[in-house]
Amino acid sequence: MTKTHNHIRALTVTAMLCAVATILMFMDFSLPIIPSFVKMDVSELPALLASFSLGPVYGIVVCLVKNLFNLVFHGSTGGIGEVCNFLIGASFVGTAGVIYRFHKTRQGAAVACLIGALVMALVSVPVNYFLSYPVYAAMFGGMDNIIAAYQAIRPGTDGLLECLLVFNLPFTFVKGLVDAVLCFLIYKPLSPILHGRG
Repeated sequence: MTKTHNHIRALTVTAMLCAVATILMFMDFSLPIIPSFVKMDVSELPALLASFSLGPVYGIVVCLVKNLFNLVFHGSTGGIGEVCNFLIGASFVGTAGVIYRFHKTRQGAAVACLIGALVMALVSVPVNYFLSYPVYAAMFGGMDNIIAAYQAIRPGTDGLLECLLVFNLPFTFVKGLVDAVLCFLIYKPLSPILHGRG
């Protein structure tokens, strides 16, 4: 009976976090330091909460579900944006969740988030280079138009790889750190809900 109860609780918490992640993904916004088609959001935060409280598989599930909902209700990239967002986000919360599973301390969580954010930033480069940007180039008039958007911010930028290394990689790393800081701020108050206590 306890196993069934725990399973139902885990599914209920995951569903709740999926809903929050979907809403947060809808609330993306642009920043002036990077081209407007690269959006900032904190939708990996609920997935990170799931990964820490329930396990990395649950965090990855939250990443998947929020992207499926975004594709249905808010998608504008033919699905490639959601595929790439899932791959990048899953690399973050999956890595952090696995590390935290073996080091369940506050310091362990901090290290897990730091390494997870770094992995996410590194994964974003090949994912964008080989998947998303070739599709965007076909949709929006060629790769030159995409690179021109980066050159408007940093005129010396030359080539897609440099765009991704100079702009997207650090942007993605910082995005992961923002999610991590927010997770540290709200994890303890939410712990009774996430763990079914109190």
